[in-house]
Amino acid sequence: MTQAVAQTLRIALAQLNPIVGDVAGNLALAREARKTAAQQGAELIVFSELFLSGYPPEDLVLKPAFLKSCWRALEALVEDSKDGGPGIIIGLPRQSDKGRHNSAAIVDGGKILSLRDKIDLPNYGEFDEKRVFDEGEMPGPVNFRGVRIGVPICEEIWNDLGVCETLAESGAELLIVPNGSPYHRGKVDVRHQVALRQVIESGLPLIFVNQLGGQDELVFDGASFGFNADKTLAFQMPEFETALCLTEWQRQGETWVCTDGPVAAIPEQEEADYRACLLGFRDYVNKNGFKSVVLGLSGGIDSAVCAAIAVDALGAERVRTVMLPYRYTSEDSFKDAADCATALGCRYDIVPIMEPVEGFLSALSDMFEGTEEGITEENLQSRTRGTILMAISNKFGAMVVTTGNKSEMSVGYATLYGDMNGGFNPIKDLYKMQVYAIAEWRNRNVPHGGAGAGRRGDPGKHHCQGAIRRTAAEPDRPGFAAALSGAR
Repeated sequence: MTQAVAQTLRIALAQLNPIVGDVAGNLALAREARKTAAQQGAELIVFSELFLSGYPPEDLVLKPAFLKSCWRALEALVEDSKDGGPGIIIGLPRQSDKGRHNSAAIVDGGKILSLRDKIDLPNYGEFDEKRVFDEGEMPGPVNFRGVRIGVPICEEIWNDLGVCETLAESGAELLIVPNGSPYHRGKVDVRHQVALRQVIESGLPLIFVNQLGGQDELVFDGASFGFNADKTLAFQMPEFETALCLTEWQRQGETWVCTDGPVAAIPEQEEADYRACLLGFRDYVNKNGFKSVVLGLSGGIDSAVCAAIAVDALGAERVRTVMLPYRYTSEDSFKDAADCATALGCRYDIVPIMEPVEGFLSALSDMFEGTEEGITEENLQSRTRGTILMAISNKFGAMVVTTGNKSEMSVGYATLYGDMNGGFNPIKDLYKMQVYAIAEWRNRNVPHGGAGAGRRGDPGKHHCQGAIRRTAAEPDRPGFAAALSGAR
């Protein structure tokens, strides 16, 4: 019996924040999203690359037990799909007879319709997939409820291996691309150009579903989107936010056209950089189980920006700041640090370092006798501050925040075991002038989704279900502009 040709297709796009290694948690997240998508009337829900394992899973995929856990999670979703609800496209690592693969499973009606194994394995920059995965075979389209869908996986649309062209030639009508594409400034425009090239070459509409969230030094910004075959933007999901969005597609002649989808404003420049720093910092702290953070607040701009990011990410009640003055600390520094902590509403303590520094100098006096004072004695101040901050961390379980900018780190203007101490540096990829720029932006704005004080900006209009998260959304806070000290 010939299957009827579908004329419409409702596709839900799950731009969510999986945790690497938390297969059970990622499965629960996928199930919750599918349940919501079913309530919206979706026929298909699409997740990002390697969603069940979290991305990038790195050496976890070398463990057979981990691969089996991911496969069991897929089997659970296959069982769920017997309910007649939305079909599923979801990424996972898997072991086959031919090797270990970065795969996408297409599931519907209690069956695995297809398993797509990624061919183009990136092996540059932050990616090292060739080390842990084996290449798959050139794919064909999958018949999903009367629609022939091609599923390239991330890198396969970024290079010229001909995956999209092959899918088009073998009858695909729509390209759906699971991605794990990390952020850098201007990355959304780059992705649009990459996708448009494939749309032009294949003649097919394309859906790009990207991961959201921080994973160690990487920040995945979401901003999923789609293009129609005529090169017009079909929809745009928000950046730096978890979202579940429903898109509606209609067959018009031989082409599928998006007739309804979200249109979200994309932040630019300083706002985008700040929100990337915030998201990466928040996820590092929360995913690693830290209840609070502590940082040295000097009165300078670097520590002030880090304090603002910490408060925006976690809430003032989870941030502790400490002024660590020495004999050379100016009254302006005291005032700037206190004003910054007051504006942000976080705890502020003062721990003088005169006695411990003098103690170190006294202990070393015989060894240093006859030498001139210089960089060694200066570095003792920084290392004393680092020791005190680490003691506070050990006592109260608060992660130490490192506050050096990229300009300092790149030229070695930093002290080992001193201001380089800490678990995470939210401004490690910002040069000094960029720190000034985002400080100026933050003084005028509060980032959407931030937990800090001030005016909440308009995030733009989009038609997406509120975040599917493991934790409740942060409440809005009453407004005033948080003053970042030390902008000089």
